[in-house]
Amino acid sequence: MSTTRQPPPGDLGPEPDAGQVSVSEGTNRTLMLDSASGVVPLARDFTRQALYDWGWLPAATPDARAAAEDVLLVVSELVTNACLHAEGPERLRVSTAAKVLRLEVTDRGEGRPEPRTPHRAGRPGGHGMFIVQRLCLDWGVRHDPDVPGKTVWAELAAPA
Repeated sequence: MSTTRQPPPGDLGPEPDAGQVSVSEGTNRTLMLDSASGVVPLARDFTRQALYDWGWLPAATPDARAAAEDVLLVVSELVTNACLHAEGPERLRVSTAAKVLRLEVTDRGEGRPEPRTPHRAGRPGGHGMFIVQRLCLDWGVRHDPDVPGKTVWAELAAPA
């Protein structure tokens, strides 16, 4: 199934746990992922719904469909990276303004993700941040000195 097709009703992935909260305010969406199970598909479903609500989906052109698929791939890579290297994600924030969509994944890790260099396409694993770097307009890491962990953010262009 394409990542940009609306799933059939009742097939939108796992239901949120009782402790899991999602907040929707216009062009800002926040999903708490701390202690959730199946966080990668949950994050993709949450982001896909935001793309529908904001008119990115259903995509009218192949380029718009590719832009939406890029967003879902970057969400998957950021959340997976937090699962593998940072004790798991705590929060996903998706926001849009003008012609840019911003993704933010907050986790408990202290490290700074970097694309592996040199990148070797044939090597298994280790491609997540390289994919993020290639698909995004910009990305980075924000540390709050008063809070443990970090937020990895990425910005993608809206479909033309």
